[in-house]
Amino acid sequence: MTYCAAVMLDAGMVFASDSRTNAGVDHVSSYRKMHLFAADGERVIVILSSGNLSVTQSTISLLDQHARNPDSHKTVMNAASMYEVAELVGASVREVRQRDGPYLQQSNVDASASFIIGGQIRGEQQRLFNLYTEGNFIEATRETPYFQIGESKYGKPVIDRVVKAGTGLLEATKCVLVSFDSTMRSNISVGLPIDLLIYTRNSLRVGFQRHIDEDDAYFEMIHNQWGEGLRKVFAQLPNPDWDVSTPA
Repeated sequence: MTYCAAVMLDAGMVFASDSRTNAGVDHVSSYRKMHLFAADGERVIVILSSGNLSVTQSTISLLDQHARNPDSHKTVMNAASMYEVAELVGASVREVRQRDGPYLQQSNVDASASFIIGGQIRGEQQRLFNLYTEGNFIEATRETPYFQIGESKYGKPVIDRVVKAGTGLLEATKCVLVSFDSTMRSNISVGLPIDLLIYTRNSLRVGFQRHIDEDDAYFEMIHNQWGEGLRKVFAQLPNPDWDVSTPA
């Protein structure tokens, strides 16, 4: 399992993904789930992936192969809009699942995969899509400015409470990292390192990138202070004014 999140703000976009794919008592594997297609001044496209690793890797490899041979294909590097990019990712994941799905099904292997696709192409506004395993997708709006895929339930409450379209890039980044810490605290299948990318709206250039591992001082600070802060707030809440000594 994995956890990926992306937020679209007035100021830009924040993308983050963990790297854990398999967790157990004696086996932990890490693979990057953030994939970048960019040309300075022309486009920045970020794709986050979750699900069956062979399906997601094959999908990204197919997109990359087509991008290297643009004469014969419409690709993520020559598509005219982010909507077309989402369509290309959907077509690629369907192609991979059609090719490999029956064989995976024979072995009772789950072939599902999901993607978050976001970024900006010159000539249009930044856009963010959530693509499902069937290849269909939905788009983020000001009212729903973020998407999560993978093990999302533990990190959702804090983003719901904090992030709005007008939230600043660094504040949203802090919130996303808190959501990762909350998820990692409750689910062993999500873990460090975390890939982080911050894109500034209309820059058409890859912005700040960071690979957060166990030695990252800022993430360690978030882990410690967030946990301690929650305990303090909980202790300050008054107990309910109920008489529990008398049976109902």
